[in-house]
Amino acid sequence: MDLYENPEANRMTATFELPGLSKDKINIDVQNGTLAVSGETSQSSDQQERGYAVKERRVGRFVRTIRLPEGTKARISFRS
Repeated sequence: MDLYENPEANRMTATFELPGLSKDKINIDVQNGTLAVSGETSQSSDQQERGYAVKERRVGRFVRTIRLPEGTKARISFRS
């Protein structure tokens, strides 16, 4: 996460790099002066190696929260 503040423009920008996550797997919530960004990823693979079935699964979750300055109005946008 990168957080930029521009006091002259009265603007704060939070940038998140979330490789491998699609927009539908990301949740953005602003409540009571707090920005919360969360997501979940799940990957699995099946292969055959030397006569054995090899199955791997990876599951992960994350949550990042930021306390926003008093009076902040949220505007959320996605960029690829």
